Amino acid sequence: MPDEQPTDDQTGTDPGVRAPHGPLPEGGTVRPITRWGTPVMHRPQAAVTSYDDALAALAADMVATMYAAEGVGLAACQVGEDVAMFVFDCPDDEGVRTVGVVCNPVLTLPEGKDRRLEDDDEGCLSFPGSFEPCPRPDWARVDGQGLDGEPVSFEGDGLLARCLQHETDHTLGTVFGDRLSAKARKRLGKKHDAAAEDYPLSWPADAADPAETAAG
Repeated sequence: MPDEQPTDDQTGTDPGVRAPHGPLPEGGTVRPITRWGTPVMHRPQAAVTSYDDALAALAADMVATMYAAEGVGLAACQVGEDVAMFVFDCPDDEGVRTVGVVCNPVLTLPEGKDRRLEDDDEGCLSFPGSFEPCPRPDWARVDGQGLDGEPVSFEGDGLLARCLQHETDHTLGTVFGDRLSAKARKRLGKKHDAAAEDYPLSWPADAADPAETAAG
């Protein structure tokens, strides 16, 4: 999910950043982002069952790729991996950033009189350069496991709520374009096509600084 990202202390070690389950992993390599239309983007992802070094390395690559693409969240399928996991660094309505990693996410949304929709613009790093309003509940909570297999839980409002919903959708094989009307989806496609030259298939790996993305 795209947005402007701060450049200082991006992994959540800043005391002003909420990292309730620890900072984001570092030392990853920036990968090209997988696009809509690729099969892995449109099917439910495989549940995480092994919390090992390979999973941690994948999460680190996802974090590096998310920041290189100036995103606020990224799911494993967006780097071509069939794994139910996402990473995020996203502000809420008060501008406070929360960072985290969630495996096997389960989403909880308001119901009844507590359910209020926000029809704000939404975009996707896997369909870059285009945004359209997409109604979503204004609050969300996600429960799952962290990289060590221990339970994690994140909740919030504003853009954070949208991000948690958007990234959980990815683990279920849903892209936000699936939630749009045919007319809105057509507008989205035109914007994407107009910006295509700015986002080659190697993006954002082609623009990454090797010194910033080297392992270790």
